[in-house]
Amino acid sequence: MSLQREAARQQLGHYLQRFPAEAAGLAALQAQLAEDAGDPFSRANMRGHITTSALVLDPALSHTLLIHHRVIGRWLQPGGHHEAGQSLWDSALREVSEETGARQLAAHPHWGQALPLDIDTHAIAANPAKGEGAHWHHDYAYLVIAPRQALQAQLAEVTAVAWQPVAVLADSGEPRFRRLAQKLRLLGA
Repeated sequence: MSLQREAARQQLGHYLQRFPAEAAGLAALQAQLAEDAGDPFSRANMRGHITTSALVLDPALSHTLLIHHRVIGRWLQPGGHHEAGQSLWDSALREVSEETGARQLAAHPHWGQALPLDIDTHAIAANPAKGEGAHWHHDYAYLVIAPRQALQAQLAEVTAVAWQPVAVLADSGEPRFRRLAQKLRLLGA
């Protein structure tokens, strides 16, 4: 088993100890990490592949950094495909920096980088233009703190970046955002 795969498996195990009610929603990821001989980090793996993202908060925990995704057409936390040779944490930080231009990224002091704040498995529609069939993304989302700063959208992937009040998560129609808001309330944000 590769070190990256083992790290993903261990983080998932620790995550499910903390959030056991989410086990059913992550059964496909558990099975893939245990059974699939293919690389769970490879975009070519059409069973599904691991992605990373970060929920970035300002130091006051009042605002979150969101991107408006060009293809999906809605506001999301920065994130994307994992690149070989990076830890899950480093992959999430790279995505934030690439998509938003944000710097001075650090782990939340009470959460750390060893455990994702959220893991979400969601369906991705086929994209014939990219030669991709329908598959799953297994997204490991980390909690990051960064100073509010000037941002630069990576226009190839996003149409906008903005610091938005954390309340937008709880008020969102997105189930994952509402789940993230609940977890932030547990941390006092």
